[in-house]
Amino acid sequence: MPATTKTFPAQQIIDAVERVIGDGPRPVPLHEPCFRGREKEYTAQCIDTGWVSSVGSFVDRFERDLAAYTGAKYAIVTVNGTAALHLALMLAGVRAGDEVIVPALTFVATANAVAHCGAIPHFADSEMVTLSLDATKLDGHLNKIAQRRDGDVYNRITQRRIAAIVPMHTFGHPVNLDALLEVARRWGLPIVEDAAESLGSFYRGKHTGTFGLLGTLSFNGNKIITTGGGGAILTDDEALAQHAKHLSTTAKQPHAWAFAHDEIAFNYRLPNLNAALGCAQLEQLPAFLDAKRTLAAGYLEAFAANEHACVVAQPANCESNYWLNTLILDEAHARQRDELLRALHAAGILARPAWEPMHCLPMYRSNPRMDLSTSESLARRIINLPSSVSLASRATKGRP
Repeated sequence: MPATTKTFPAQQIIDAVERVIGDGPRPVPLHEPCFRGREKEYTAQCIDTGWVSSVGSFVDRFERDLAAYTGAKYAIVTVNGTAALHLALMLAGVRAGDEVIVPALTFVATANAVAHCGAIPHFADSEMVTLSLDATKLDGHLNKIAQRRDGDVYNRITQRRIAAIVPMHTFGHPVNLDALLEVARRWGLPIVEDAAESLGSFYRGKHTGTFGLLGTLSFNGNKIITTGGGGAILTDDEALAQHAKHLSTTAKQPHAWAFAHDEIAFNYRLPNLNAALGCAQLEQLPAFLDAKRTLAAGYLEAFAANEHACVVAQPANCESNYWLNTLILDEAHARQRDELLRALHAAGILARPAWEPMHCLPMYRSNPRMDLSTSESLARRIINLPSSVSLASRATKGRP
C-alpha cells in the first residue's frame, strides 16, 4: 500500500475547513441562496398585478441593471444559462457540423449548448493557475491541427470548420483573457464567453462576459445571485442583441393581435416573476461579493501552510467572485479524494468534486481533443468547499 494512503491527513483538512465555517448548524450546504433584500416585495408586485410571465417591467429592469453592472451595452435575459449559451453560439455563426473549442473541465451545459446547435465540442485543456482554458496550449494545438481555407479555419483531421472558442471562467476565476484574445485574433475565431459562474468577476477591471463577441451568465439557484432559474446574454453589438431578443421570444413580430413569426426560434424569455427576484438579488450583489471574499480569505489563511492541499486564489490581474472555493489536493493524495469527501460529508460538510471531464462522458468520448493531462489531473484533485454568502460571518469569528 502506498505510504500516502497511510499518512493522508483527512482530519487535518477537515479541521482546517471547520475553523473557517465554524460550529453552526449542520449539514453545511455547498452553496445556498441568500434572500435578505426586497425579493418578497418585488415578486409580490408581479403576483398582485398579474404580470408573472415573459413580459413585464422587471424583465426590462433586470436587463438594464445587468448591463449597467457588467458594463455591457446590452443584456438579454433567458430562462437559463444553457439557453443563453445556445442562442449566443447561434448568433456567433455556429452551424450544424461545425466544431467549437470548449474546455474539457467544465459543467456539461457548456458542451451541451454546442451540441444543441448541431455542432461538435472540441475539447481543450485547462491551466493550473486559472483552472480555465490554457491559451498557450490551445495555440500550439491549433498550429498542429488547423488550417485556413476560404476565410475560415478548418480541422485538417476531421475537415470540419472550427467556428468559435468558448472559454469558461471556472468557479468564478477569470481565464487569461489577454492570451486567449490574442489566439482568437490570430486565428480569426470569435469568442463566446461562458461566464455562468463569474458574475462579479473582473479581468483588468473589466467584467467577465464582455470581452468576446458575446458572453453568457447563469442565475441558477446555486449561483452568486439567483432568479430560481435564468440566464443572460451580454454583448456590445446592437444587431446581435436585437436578434437575441427576437429569437428568445419565438421570433414573433410585433402586432396587436396577429401571430406572425419569421424564423424558427425559441421560447427562451425569462419570466417577469423570476426577473423580479433577480432585481432584488442584484441590488445585494456588492454585499454578497464582500462576504464571498471574506470567506475566501478565511480558507486561504486556513490552508496557507498546509503541505497536502491548497486553496485556489484569484489569478493575477483579476478580481474573482470566489463563487466556489476550491481545494486542490497534492497529486500524491489524488487517490484519497473520495475518502476525504466521505469524511467531509460524514462531518456535515457538503463538499463536492469537480465535474467529470467532458471527454470521459459517454456521449463525448469520441470527440476531437488535444492532450488533456492538466484537466484530468485537476479533476482528480479538486474539492469544492462550502461557499455560501451566509458563511462569511462564521469565517470572521475568532479572527483579529
